[in-house]
Amino acid sequence: MEVRIGTITHYYDHIGVAVLSLSDQLEVGDNIHVHGHTTDFTQQVDSIEIEHKKVQSVGPGQEAALKMTQHVHENDIIYKVVEEGK
Repeated sequence: MEVRIGTITHYYDHIGVAVLSLSDQLEVGDNIHVHGHTTDFTQQVDSIEIEHKKVQSVGPGQEAALKMTQHVHENDIIYKVVEEGK
C-alpha cells in the first residue's frame, strides 16, 4: 500500500538532492515511491536533512532534503510504501 506524503519542490541536479514539502511523517529507513510525468522509482530513505542538519524524522508541514538515487522533477509526488497492517 502507498500513502501520499508530499511533493518535490526543488531538485539540485549537481548533488542529486531533492527538497520535499511533506504532508505526513517520514523517517530514515522508510521506503518511498517517487512518481511523476517521467519519474517512477522506489528507494529507501538513507538520510534526511533539515537546514543542513541530519534528522531521523520529519513531519507534516516541514521541508526536508533527501539524497535521491535517480533524477526527479519539481511537482513529482512522494508516496510512503507502507506494509499492510501497519
